[in-house]
Amino acid sequence: DVQLVESGGGSVQAGGSLRLSCQASGYASGVTCMAWFRQAPGKEREAVAASYSGGGFTYSADSVKGRFTFSQDKAKNTAYLEMNSLKPEDTATYYCAAVSDWSCRLNLGTRSSYNFWGQGTQVTVS
Repeated sequence: DVQLVESGGGSVQAGGSLRLSCQASGYASGVTCMAWFRQAPGKEREAVAASYSGGGFTYSADSVKGRFTFSQDKAKNTAYLEMNSLKPEDTATYYCAAVSDWSCRLNLGTRSSYNFWGQGTQVTVS
Protein backbone atom coordinates (compact mmCIF):
# COMPACT_ATOMS: atom_id res chain seq x y z
CA ASP A 1 0.00 0.00 0.00
CA VAL A 2 0.89 3.64 -0.41
CA GLN A 3 0.05 6.35 2.08
CA LEU A 4 -0.31 9.95 0.88
CA VAL A 5 -0.28 13.07 3.03
CA GLU A 6 -1.00 16.50 1.56
CA SER A 7 0.05 19.83 3.01
CA GLY A 8 0.33 23.46 1.96
CA GLY A 9 -3.30 24.45 1.62
CA GLY A 10 -4.65 27.68 3.01
CA SER A 11 -6.44 30.92 2.27
CA VAL A 12 -5.13 33.39 -0.28
CA GLN A 13 -6.37 36.39 -2.20
CA ALA A 14 -7.09 36.20 -5.89
CA GLY A 15 -3.91 36.49 -7.90
CA GLY A 16 -1.84 34.89 -5.15
CA SER A 17 0.11 31.65 -5.07
CA LEU A 18 0.29 28.46 -3.05
CA ARG A 19 2.39 25.30 -3.25
CA LEU A 20 0.86 22.01 -2.26
CA SER A 21 2.98 19.02 -1.27
CA CYS A 22 2.14 15.32 -1.26
CA GLN A 23 4.40 13.02 0.71
CA ALA A 24 4.17 9.35 -0.27
CA SER A 25 5.17 6.51 2.05
CA GLY A 26 4.81 2.78 2.17
CA TYR A 27 5.45 1.18 -1.22
CA ALA A 28 6.16 4.59 -2.73
CA SER A 29 8.85 3.19 -5.05
CA GLY A 30 6.17 1.21 -6.88
CA VAL A 31 4.06 4.23 -7.78
CA THR A 32 3.72 4.73 -11.53
CA CYS A 33 1.38 7.72 -11.71
CA MET A 34 0.62 10.57 -9.35
CA ALA A 35 -2.00 13.23 -9.68
CA TRP A 36 -3.72 16.14 -8.06
CA PHE A 37 -7.51 16.27 -8.04
CA ARG A 38 -9.83 18.83 -6.54
CA GLN A 39 -13.41 18.90 -5.41
CA ALA A 40 -15.49 21.98 -4.77
CA PRO A 41 -18.70 21.80 -2.71
CA GLY A 42 -21.51 20.30 -4.75
CA LYS A 43 -19.24 19.40 -7.64
CA GLU A 44 -17.57 16.26 -8.93
CA ARG A 45 -13.94 15.55 -8.13
CA GLU A 46 -11.88 16.61 -11.13
CA ALA A 47 -8.31 16.02 -12.21
CA VAL A 48 -6.01 19.04 -12.09
CA ALA A 49 -2.61 17.69 -13.08
CA ALA A 50 -0.90 14.33 -13.31
CA SER A 51 2.31 12.68 -14.39
CA TYR A 52 3.61 9.23 -15.30
CA SER A 53 6.83 8.25 -13.53
CA GLY A 54 8.30 6.72 -16.68
CA GLY A 55 8.13 10.04 -18.47
CA GLY A 56 6.42 11.14 -21.65
CA PHE A 57 2.89 11.32 -20.29
CA THR A 58 1.41 14.26 -18.42
CA TYR A 59 -2.02 15.75 -17.88
CA SER A 60 -3.13 19.29 -17.10
CA ALA A 61 -6.73 20.50 -16.94
CA ASP A 62 -7.54 23.30 -19.37
CA SER A 63 -8.73 25.45 -16.49
CA VAL A 64 -5.28 25.51 -14.87
CA LYS A 65 -2.90 25.42 -17.86
CA GLY A 66 -0.36 28.18 -17.63
CA ARG A 67 -1.10 28.72 -13.93
CA PHE A 68 -0.50 25.39 -12.15
CA THR A 69 2.63 23.25 -12.40
CA PHE A 70 3.01 19.63 -11.33
CA SER A 71 6.44 18.43 -10.26
CA GLN A 72 7.99 15.54 -8.37
CA ASP A 73 11.06 14.91 -6.26
CA LYS A 74 11.40 11.16 -6.62
CA ALA A 75 14.25 11.00 -4.12
CA LYS A 76 11.88 12.42 -1.50
CA ASN A 77 8.80 10.54 -2.77
CA THR A 78 7.05 13.90 -2.89
CA ALA A 79 4.82 15.51 -5.50
CA TYR A 80 4.10 19.21 -5.68
CA LEU A 81 1.46 21.44 -7.20
CA GLU A 82 2.63 25.01 -7.71
CA MET A 83 -0.43 27.21 -8.09
CA ASN A 84 -0.09 30.76 -9.39
CA SER A 85 -2.60 33.45 -10.40
CA LEU A 86 -5.20 31.80 -8.22
CA LYS A 87 -8.85 32.53 -8.88
CA PRO A 88 -11.90 32.20 -6.62
CA GLU A 89 -13.04 29.29 -8.79
CA ASP A 90 -9.92 27.39 -7.72
CA THR A 91 -11.41 27.12 -4.23
CA ALA A 92 -11.72 23.42 -3.42
CA THR A 93 -10.33 20.56 -1.41
CA TYR A 94 -7.25 19.30 -3.22
CA TYR A 95 -6.41 15.61 -3.14
CA CYS A 96 -3.23 13.77 -4.02
CA ALA A 97 -3.68 10.43 -5.77
CA ALA A 98 -1.37 7.61 -6.80
CA VAL A 99 -1.42 4.19 -8.40
CA SER A 100 0.98 1.33 -9.08
CA ASP A 101 -0.16 0.26 -12.54
CA TRP A 102 1.69 0.96 -15.77
CA SER A 103 -1.57 1.43 -17.69
CA CYS A 104 -2.31 4.60 -15.69
CA ARG A 105 -0.38 6.65 -18.27
CA LEU A 106 -3.25 6.13 -20.72
CA ASN A 107 -5.85 7.73 -18.43
CA LEU A 108 -3.99 10.19 -16.27
CA GLY A 109 -6.97 12.48 -15.81
CA THR A 110 -9.44 9.77 -14.84
CA ARG A 111 -10.38 9.34 -11.20
CA SER A 112 -10.78 5.57 -11.48
CA SER A 113 -7.15 5.23 -12.59
CA TYR A 114 -6.01 5.83 -9.00
CA ASN A 115 -6.46 3.67 -5.95
CA PHE A 116 -4.47 5.54 -3.31
CA TRP A 117 -5.73 8.89 -2.02
CA GLY A 118 -4.69 11.44 0.53
CA GLN A 119 -7.04 13.07 3.02
CA GLY A 120 -7.15 16.37 1.15
CA THR A 121 -6.07 19.92 1.88
CA GLN A 122 -8.34 22.95 1.63
CA VAL A 123 -7.54 25.84 -0.71
CA THR A 124 -9.66 28.96 -0.43
CA VAL A 125 -9.26 31.89 -2.81
CA SER A 126 -11.14 35.11 -2.10
